[in-house]
Amino acid sequence: MARHQGLHCALGERDKKGYGYLLEFTMKEYRDHYFLKAKRENYPARSVYKLKELDSKFRLLRPGQRVLDLGAAPGSWSMGAAEKVGMRGLVLACDIQSTETVFPPQVTFMQEDVFNRSAEFEAKLKELGPFDVVISDMAPRTTGTRFTDQARSLELTVEALAVACLHLKKGGSFVVKIFMGPDIQELLAPMRKAFDAVKSFKPKSSRAESKETFFVGLGFRGQAGAAPTAHVPGEAAGETSHEVADDAPPGI
Repeated sequence: MARHQGLHCALGERDKKGYGYLLEFTMKEYRDHYFLKAKRENYPARSVYKLKELDSKFRLLRPGQRVLDLGAAPGSWSMGAAEKVGMRGLVLACDIQSTETVFPPQVTFMQEDVFNRSAEFEAKLKELGPFDVVISDMAPRTTGTRFTDQARSLELTVEALAVACLHLKKGGSFVVKIFMGPDIQELLAPMRKAFDAVKSFKPKSSRAESKETFFVGLGFRGQAGAAPTAHVPGEAAGETSHEVADDAPPGI
């Protein structure tokens, strides 16, 4: 059983005839269409299909573009973006976590905390930017407390917007994931100022029970810089992780 990554089983009670233990599978992944599809198609995670749906609906990615992927590990969005931009384009990907994913040559991955960006990463942003598209599938480490998880998610999205406003080309696009909460205007108000249009979308490949929503900013107006930063009292900004919600047990 150990070789089946992501599959967890528990020994249940003996069956009535005493012939053995009943196996109880405690994860839904092996019954999840998109999880299995990602494995067949050699993507690190099922989240790539969310990006594909977003791209299909909003026509975000084209050959030759430069893409910045925030919270990239384990790398599904970077790989999906690389396929669309091709060898004439590039993807700069970063995440606070490392990844063992082997990326195509047009992807540069750097282990970085988006809240505490190193001088090396800032230099790489300037070298490879400005970008046509900034994408963020970042998610916080969830606590199970809805208000806390929503607040942490908001903090990530506002910081992602700030980075996008610094490094997007005029006319560029921005995609960000958020767990919906009562303070959503802290993200939407500055997005509406920065972009010609702001759209919301929940891909079919999102799990039905997931609280995530994606916002898409189209037509960056070129007003770089002054996006506000959300703050969650008592929470460390670095306690975040990409795709925790995506590949964690369903229900998050």
